[in-house]
Amino acid sequence: MKKIILIVLIATVSWGYYTKNGAVSFTPPPIENKEPISSTNNQHNYQCDGRQHCSQMSSYEEAKYFIENCPNTKMDGDNDGIPCERQFGRY
Repeated sequence: MKKIILIVLIATVSWGYYTKNGAVSFTPPPIENKEPISSTNNQHNYQCDGRQHCSQMSSYEEAKYFIENCPNTKMDGDNDGIPCERQFGRY
C-alpha cells in the first residue's frame, strides 16, 4: 500500500512539474500577408485579388493563372488542371 501511495505522489508531483515547466505547446507560425502575386505573362498582368469563380474570369489564360497562383479558387472541379472548361470550351 505504501508503494502505491508513493507512486501516486511521485506521479502527481511529476505531472505538476511537467505541466508547469516542461509542457511544450505547438503554436503555428503566423500567416504573413503577402503582396498579390503578379504575372509578367506576355501582354497580360494578372494578380490575385480574391476572385475564385469562372464567372469572374474574362479569359482562359486569366483563369489558368488564378488556379496556378492564387489560393481558394473554385474553377477546376475535376482537378485536371484545366479551369472553366465549359465557359472557355476546353474539354
